[in-house]
Amino acid sequence: MNGILCVNKPQDFTSFDVVAKLRGILQMKRLGHGGTLDPMATGVLPVFVGNATKACDIMPDNTKSYRGGFRLGAVSDTQDVWGEVRESSDVAVSREDILAVLPEFTGSIMQLPPMYSAVQVNGRRLYDLARQGIEVERIPREAEVSSLVLEEYDSASREGILSITCGKGTYIRTIINDIGERLGCGGIMTSLVRMSSCGFTLDDCYTFEQIQQARDEGRLEELILPADRVFLSLPAIRLGEAQTRMYRSGVKLDLGRVRDIRPESDTYRVYGSDGAFIGTAVTDRENGVLRVGKNIG
Repeated sequence: MNGILCVNKPQDFTSFDVVAKLRGILQMKRLGHGGTLDPMATGVLPVFVGNATKACDIMPDNTKSYRGGFRLGAVSDTQDVWGEVRESSDVAVSREDILAVLPEFTGSIMQLPPMYSAVQVNGRRLYDLARQGIEVERIPREAEVSSLVLEEYDSASREGILSITCGKGTYIRTIINDIGERLGCGGIMTSLVRMSSCGFTLDDCYTFEQIQQARDEGRLEELILPADRVFLSLPAIRLGEAQTRMYRSGVKLDLGRVRDIRPESDTYRVYGSDGAFIGTAVTDRENGVLRVGKNIG
């Protein structure tokens, strides 16, 4: 099997736990996931199967969307409701107060990675240090938030839901923490659902139980999506028989002999002479060649 199996990740599982569970169900080792989710989070987790694992680190679309529940008036060590609350506040916050500060957290923003995260400092994961009670200096990172919408808010409980569309490496709980800090009352994340990732949505996802049932009924292949789904934003080229053999061997192709090359595009999804998706390619116009980007087929 080769392709992408989208999982609706349950709570209390890490992304690595999901891969480990699927290795048992699918009876295969060659699996990788397309974007880490914390144990608290649920929702879309694309899992790459077989040769498709080569595509994990080259996806052109890393856009993700979330629905994040929050509560104002508290600060925790993990920035979410699962952590230890260290500060609390009775400051009243209206819907208008929140709407007024949301533009400050939209667009290109800087985030300080939380201590409870997988970021490495001097070769050690921050969450390992945090569990030992150690806090280290961290460097703020740029994050891209293309949309930040207040979907629901109850001023009495100071609880609500944010809808967020963002780029890779954005911490939703940190956005909530920082909004709470900006409002002068603190804020923690109470829930998180990833609604979409890399072009996949919850409609594409299956639970462990559904995957197990499909395996038992001998129809696992029906659940596997083609690997080229993550590259549909790239223009397509199809190679001839000789070109396909050269591509598979890592040989550069004469740019002038490749059909469907566009002057405005540099990266392509590539199909072999039999019509099967085999990888990506990048133009080197200076030398007049087409180089293999990632051979997946």
